[in-house]
Amino acid sequence: MKIMKNITTGIVAHVDAGKTTLSEALLYEAGNLRSLGRVDNGDAFLDTDELEKKRGITIFSHEAKLTIENAEINLLDTPGHVDFSFQTEEVLSVLDYAILVISASDGVTSYTRVLWNLLKHRNLPVFIFVNKMDMPGADKAQLLNDLQENLDQNCLSFENEDEDFFENVAASDDELLEKYLDSGEVEESDIQNLIAERKIYPVYFGSALKMDGISEFLAGFTKWIKEKNFATDFKARCFKISHDKKGERLTWLRVLGGQVQAKDELAGEKINQLRDYNGEKFQTVKAMPSGAIVAATGLNKTYPGQGFGIDDAVNAVLEPVLTYKVDTEEDIHACLRAMKTLEDENPQLHVTWSEHLQEIHVQVMGEIQLEILQQLLKDRFNLEVSFTQGNILYKETITAQIEGVGHFEPLRHYAEVHLLLEPSEKNSGIIFENKCDLEVLDKNWQHQIMTALTSKEHLGALIGSPITNMKITLIGGKGSIVHSVGGDFREATYRAVRQGLMELKVRNKLQLLEPWYDFRFEVGVDQVGRALNDIQQMSGTFKTPEDKGNRVVIEGSAPVSQMQDYAINVRNYTHGDGNLECVVKGYLPCHNAEEVINDRAYDPVSDFENTPNSVFCSHGAGHTVTWDKVPETAQYPYLYPLS
Repeated sequence: MKIMKNITTGIVAHVDAGKTTLSEALLYEAGNLRSLGRVDNGDAFLDTDELEKKRGITIFSHEAKLTIENAEINLLDTPGHVDFSFQTEEVLSVLDYAILVISASDGVTSYTRVLWNLLKHRNLPVFIFVNKMDMPGADKAQLLNDLQENLDQNCLSFENEDEDFFENVAASDDELLEKYLDSGEVEESDIQNLIAERKIYPVYFGSALKMDGISEFLAGFTKWIKEKNFATDFKARCFKISHDKKGERLTWLRVLGGQVQAKDELAGEKINQLRDYNGEKFQTVKAMPSGAIVAATGLNKTYPGQGFGIDDAVNAVLEPVLTYKVDTEEDIHACLRAMKTLEDENPQLHVTWSEHLQEIHVQVMGEIQLEILQQLLKDRFNLEVSFTQGNILYKETITAQIEGVGHFEPLRHYAEVHLLLEPSEKNSGIIFENKCDLEVLDKNWQHQIMTALTSKEHLGALIGSPITNMKITLIGGKGSIVHSVGGDFREATYRAVRQGLMELKVRNKLQLLEPWYDFRFEVGVDQVGRALNDIQQMSGTFKTPEDKGNRVVIEGSAPVSQMQDYAINVRNYTHGDGNLECVVKGYLPCHNAEEVINDRAYDPVSDFENTPNSVFCSHGAGHTVTWDKVPETAQYPYLYPLS
């Protein structure tokens, strides 16, 4: 078989599914490790950070080289805890294939479904390894049925390549089924293509800790993957920022075309050194080819998801939903510098500094991430800090379309912008489109408007939270050859967005959103009544509880604001016997919107940095026109007249 070089795969899983143990087992089976390490012993090859060794969990993504007779594989291990899902999501952007690990004792969990949706979003082919089959009661048929019901019906066992196997494979594709019925054969390349196209998902079973099923899985994986074709021109993507033990900043790249060389320039910065890592060890290299994973030094402005020679940047799907304030007796500015370093590694921390309050705020996914941040600040920066619970991160959206208008015309300036604001699909963020004719606004002015739209976080008019699930389309406007200068259209654009939101507010067409959890709650039979009552009190919903003998499993959804501290209550009233798992479901209508809006008492007109009012010129001077008077004062006609 032709040697397949530079296949990159990542192992993803729910926490404690045995993901890092599987990585160790694969490396050992391939002969790349002389002895097996263990996560709980703190000697796993890929859990190299001291904090990971102390905790016994993977916190950061790590790389290892896996080399066997017919494949050279970059193996990326990822965190399993939901609080560090940002690391996992970053890694997905550079994979050729993913390996999803399922624990036989847990089956498909809420977070497994989150990972599955991420893999679908990234269009990644997936191999599934069902681990811990040595546990009592592990049943292959039952587990396969769980995968097919909760993930995809084309999750197929690849353990026995018999007649039933080929029939199941052929049945996943109409064209292949016809070919199979005619010839009675399915070629190896057909199966490889089906996997690469996400039409089937190979499933293997075993126990990584006991090395059971590992050789079969590794042989199957290398048999069914396809070599990737790379472009000849240089292309790469950054998927991680880290710092080595000396504080050197590392930009982790997957080379997706051509090659990268030391001293090359990326986005205006020169690479000082290229490092080829295997675990925590590395060697410096002069160049790395297509398909390779490499860490570059000397780059200070790179960020995860950034593409080089690739038009699109990869944006995160999973977002933090909690905000906390940093409490410390240390030098607050030293803390801010340290937090900014950690934000460089994880941009989703969204570290903000209030000069007026002298406060640092940070956004996180959950309590475990806070504990790790606290330990990182102590270990890496010798700073003692704690965190005070802050606010839930609310968002706002619109429920009807409106034409928003902004006008900016102080003396010797001129710009008017018309934008159509429309609701978009759930979890779509903000979508921008340009439908303005060049006869209305010239190309340069249109470019200024679209740049302004994409360069700012747009806030809603209910409580001043970020807007989401909205489409903004440039539909018209007006400029002046004599008076329009740089910045005029930016000012008019921002005012147009806010003016449209104010029009919707008075029509009661704005909606407050809050984050919700999907939860899985396992308690003893005698505690079910208390659990169900608590869920109802938290404005949650739940499915029919599942009886598991002396245990009961309850699954449902509830607002994060109501459930974020509930795990402590569970531990107390179940005396540590209850188990609560929460995964962010997404943003849904706020269960107590009126209360939150009244409590925030946000005045959008007084938010001068996000004003909805416009500036017009008359009698040789600029004057403010309030947002509600803009429609009758606008100088370019409305395409969607207000009703």
